[in-house]
Amino acid sequence: MGVVLDVKDLVVRFDTHGGSLRAVDGVSFRLEEGETLGLVGESGSGKSVTNLALLGLIPSPPGSVESGSVMFDGRDLLRLPASELRKLRGNRISMIFQDPMTSLNPLLTVGRQLCEVLEIHKGLSRREAQRRAAQGLGDVGIPAPEERLDAYPHELSGGMRQRVMIAMALLCDPEVLIADEPTTALDVTIQAQILELLQDLQSAHGTAIVMITHDLGVVAGMADRVNVMYAGRIVESAPVRPLFRSPAHPYTSALLASIPRLAASPDEKLASIPGSPPDLADLPPGCAFGPRCPRVRDACRAAVPPLVSLADDAARHAACIDSEVLHAAAPAEGSR
Repeated sequence: MGVVLDVKDLVVRFDTHGGSLRAVDGVSFRLEEGETLGLVGESGSGKSVTNLALLGLIPSPPGSVESGSVMFDGRDLLRLPASELRKLRGNRISMIFQDPMTSLNPLLTVGRQLCEVLEIHKGLSRREAQRRAAQGLGDVGIPAPEERLDAYPHELSGGMRQRVMIAMALLCDPEVLIADEPTTALDVTIQAQILELLQDLQSAHGTAIVMITHDLGVVAGMADRVNVMYAGRIVESAPVRPLFRSPAHPYTSALLASIPRLAASPDEKLASIPGSPPDLADLPPGCAFGPRCPRVRDACRAAVPPLVSLADDAARHAACIDSEVLHAAAPAEGSR
């Protein structure tokens, strides 16, 4: 499989009233054809900002891409003219946004917004675009899709709007699909249908998917590899099964331990990560996870640990001075 997206040393800065901060700080990863890459971490860790930067959607001001490169089809997306980037967005690279109510135009019908994608990127006639748009709505489980084309976003439930966003992202059979919490507003049954639809698209077209989610169950079931983010950095990267079996970073271990277990006794307390995510404008010295880490020591505060490969597994990387010890230890509770 070839690499379809190659991100190197991406840095995104925001200038705020509280000071200048790096929401994304030196993020690098590769996405291969037909691969699903999970991106996990608490809110504010930089997951969504990373992927908005790939598509040139960082609001400026206050944000800006300070440095880095994003290579796609031999071109750096960060340096493409706006007109060229618009040809790629929604066509060869699509994104399912997290909040459909703010992403859909409230003044246009669902059908008009879907048809516009097909008319602009695929050159379809109005009639053919309407047929394909209705088919797309049906594919994501919307009943009576032809009728829904005439509905406005406010006339649909939150789950229905989310499915419209997913249908819009899939209309052009993209080579890369960025899914930002694609099943957040959906019930369990529809969630399973959507995930199956994404997998079918991937099988049929070799689509590469970046799956941003808080749901580690979705990651376990869909992802091939996982990047764990904290304070704008990737702190662990690994194939999905080894990561769940033996995490190599204390933050990953804490996330897995916080997953509720069906076998837990009624009086067992749910594990949680102490403290709160750091203020990016005032990061602590050394490891950003240090103030919340049960293994922290003086060496952790001396310098920011780099993301390095594990000695016995070049496919796994962690940014912790104890990564080898953690990797060799027993699995986290939540991963059993």
